[in-house]
Amino acid sequence: MASQKYDVVLLDIEGTTTPISFVHDVLFPYVTNNVKQFIESRWDDPSVQAHVQALAKQAAADIAAGTDGCVAINLDDNTEAVQRQVLENIEWQMRADRKVGALKALQGYMWRFGYERGELQGVMFADAVDAVRMWSRAGRRVFIYSSGSVEAQKLIFGFSDHGNLLEYVEGHYDTRVGAKVDASSYTAIVRDIGVCPDRVLFVSDSIRELEAADKAGLQTILSVRPGNAPVGEHTFSTSSDFTQIPL
Repeated sequence: MASQKYDVVLLDIEGTTTPISFVHDVLFPYVTNNVKQFIESRWDDPSVQAHVQALAKQAAADIAAGTDGCVAINLDDNTEAVQRQVLENIEWQMRADRKVGALKALQGYMWRFGYERGELQGVMFADAVDAVRMWSRAGRRVFIYSSGSVEAQKLIFGFSDHGNLLEYVEGHYDTRVGAKVDASSYTAIVRDIGVCPDRVLFVSDSIRELEAADKAGLQTILSVRPGNAPVGEHTFSTSSDFTQIPL
């Protein structure tokens, strides 16, 4: 458990506040099952075109880096060809479970339509909801740091099966601040929040993320949830009920 008092709680989402199964069995299939119709029917929408530009820029960077399997997107081709390349690129990235910003932003954009139509609803562990409310009442500041885009984070919390929980979350961070396995990302977040690292408690299901946060000086707890990947030997405190984390 937390080894000392903390002022800020920094939460992961997948496997921490939310079951991994919701992300992999509901959110990701929603994109794969709808992306072709979504892209083609909204092709002239400036927002969609902005996402296409971002995907093309990422594809160019991947090709330059020699990323295996990358699908190029040539924006100078005709519309049908570009659409095909975009869809093939998205399929490749999702199959590889990539965490790049361009893909995450498009996913979040699509999910918003699903949430607003009632086709999607964020799933939260009940104890995580109770804990977020508990921390808020106790004056602890709650932030989210997830590989999913800020947009996607807000949708899960804003359209959750426990109602709109955004009032309890002060801020959100995604991989634009840096990779979750890099200590410098946590240093940047702590600096942005304006607190000392040892006054921040980070909760995640990933050992590598906890190691990075620990290196940056944060307090850490490993989230233990049904469906999470097995972890090897470690020295981190664990929790399967966040309401039992001492204040």
